[in-house]
Parts: sequence; C-alpha cells; structure tokens
Amino acid sequence: MDHLKRFEEEVSTWRNISVHAHRFGGREFRFGSAEVGHVHTGGVVDIPFPRSVRDALLAEGLVGEHRWVPNSGWTTFQVRSEADFNHAVWLLRLSYLRYAMKTAAAPRRLLERQSDELRLSPRFRALLEPFLPLAAGRVLTAPLTTGTRAEPH
Repeated sequence: MDHLKRFEEEVSTWRNISVHAHRFGGREFRFGSAEVGHVHTGGVVDIPFPRSVRDALLAEGLVGEHRWVPNSGWTTFQVRSEADFNHAVWLLRLSYLRYAMKTAAAPRRLLERQSDELRLSPRFRALLEPFLPLAAGRVLTAPLTTGTRAEPH
C-alpha cells in the first residue's frame, strides 16, 4: 500500500515531527518523545487522544475504538480511499495540534489558525482549549485575597 509512504511524506514536513519504525510494523510519528500516532502497513491508523477528545470523535463516528485497548484514549481509523487518507491526516493533525500548542510562541493564535484550517467545530475547539499552556508572567486582573480592594495604579 502507498499509504505508508504518503503519510510519511505528509507528516514528516510538520514542525518537530520525527518518523520511526513502529514496533508492530508501519511508521510512527513523534513530537519529541510523544507519539502523535502511527500507521500500519495495511492502512490502519492508530492515534492517541485525551479521553474527552476520543469520546467526542467516537460519538460523531469519526474514528473507531482501538481493538486492543478500547477503554483508553487510543482510536483506530482504516484508510481505504483518498477521502479516508485525507481524514486520517486530519485526525493526525488534530493529535499533533495538542503537542504543537505546548511549544508555540503564541499557542492561542495557533489554535485559532489551526481551528480554521482544520474546520474544527466549536465542540472540538473547546475540547482542545484546556491544553493551551498558561502564559508565563501573566498579570492577574483581580486581587489574590478576598475582603480587600485593589487600588488602581
């Protein structure tokens, strides 16, 4: 099948992605040491997601349960056509986005841009927002203690 080569060509262009042999055959895609997903030689794509995202993907019929670990965040999708290939890339990009936000200079802007590019529904965008890192040096707009008023400067 051509899917392995095409996946590798597509996904290897994404920033911070490395491609490795997968222990059960196929190719594995990593962001640093974290696995974004892998594709088997037969066109089966397995992708880990946080449970909330995985449950939403299952509820909308966008993925199947992983056959070996169905009660985890892992999902499975079978590539049989060009439309399936494009959908599998979309799924892998969704997994990738969670890691990319952790290292982005402007993670909220990245989420907004990728939400548009991936045509994410408000539901999926909301499910990814908890993975936005808190900005270092954030200025609080309310006092930390109760019972006192902050004076304007």
